[in-house]
Amino acid sequence: MSPSPDEGQEELRRLVRGFLDDKATPLRPPPPDGRPEAYDPDIWRQLSGGLGLTGLTVPERFGGDGLGPAELCVVLEEMGRTLYPSPFFATVALAGQTLALCGDVTAQERWLPALAAGDLTATLATAEPDRGWDADVRTTAHEQPGGGWSLSGTKSYVVDGHTADLLLVTAGCADGVGVFAVPGDAAGLTRTVLDALDPTRPLARIRLDATPATRIGTGDAADRLAAVRNQVRAALAAEQVGGAAACLDMAVAHARTREQFGRPIGSFQAVKHKCAQLLVEVECARSAARFAGSAVGTPGTEAAIAAGVARAYCSEAFTHAAKENIQIHGGIGFTWEHPAHLYLRRAKSSELLFGTPREERARLARLTAAGGTRP
Repeated sequence: MSPSPDEGQEELRRLVRGFLDDKATPLRPPPPDGRPEAYDPDIWRQLSGGLGLTGLTVPERFGGDGLGPAELCVVLEEMGRTLYPSPFFATVALAGQTLALCGDVTAQERWLPALAAGDLTATLATAEPDRGWDADVRTTAHEQPGGGWSLSGTKSYVVDGHTADLLLVTAGCADGVGVFAVPGDAAGLTRTVLDALDPTRPLARIRLDATPATRIGTGDAADRLAAVRNQVRAALAAEQVGGAAACLDMAVAHARTREQFGRPIGSFQAVKHKCAQLLVEVECARSAARFAGSAVGTPGTEAAIAAGVARAYCSEAFTHAAKENIQIHGGIGFTWEHPAHLYLRRAKSSELLFGTPREERARLARLTAAGGTRP
């Protein structure tokens, strides 16, 4: 297992970067209601149908390419570099990995082909109000006499939860924690967009009131969800690396061209030190994220530790890079005319998504002390 990308992964990176450089544009200023347009459906169709990225990790028998988490991390690093707003992270990294690891062939045959083709957007709903992502589940599932299930409860911070065609919801049942599929138009389902810091990644609150659902898999899904969370941690870390690298590139480019006292500000020692420190942090973050991406494809303690370390370090590296980028740009970094502030918004939002770095380190301490693999 090597964290160094192979030739195929580098070709994938060049392909995705070229596409995003051509198609992805900086977010426009928000309209009067304060919410910018979520994503361009035409670009989504090109990304899914033309490039086939939505089927990247879907097994070949379900219409995908059958690649692994390392390739997914390559794509997400490039998407993080451009802050590309789309349901890709929710659909592929959250819901796609959950379906791939659920062990339910019937569910996979039903939803993975449409997901691979880009015809289905999906997400995973696990966090609950005041409970976090790894806490005990309060949402309840009840088996119906005539077959099927119904869910009741509330889920918060659901990525793209307001537009997803399919929601995979965790809920407690008699035999432990289960994962349930809920169509976006199901009865008793209420979806509300939250006022979030990052306009490029919408979050939603999901309320379920005796909402009909289909169970995915059998038995307690805690171990399967732990494996999903490890892959999600690695995927998010890769995206954070892309954002941090973009901040470094922007800061260096500005330092080379912005002049004060008749010379580029990049010639001043204080600015040099900032850029040099950012370079070290970005390269360390990239190493951690790439190792995690190569490790989470196999079960075991090493995968859980690698994903947790990458998640904690990359979160802080991205936030620091985004802050320093704004410092080097000065006042323009806070305006809608420049994208620097958007990277800080994404950095802070991602830092809190699925748990803070401090919570991640506490989880790692428990994990290494116990010698187990579950968060």
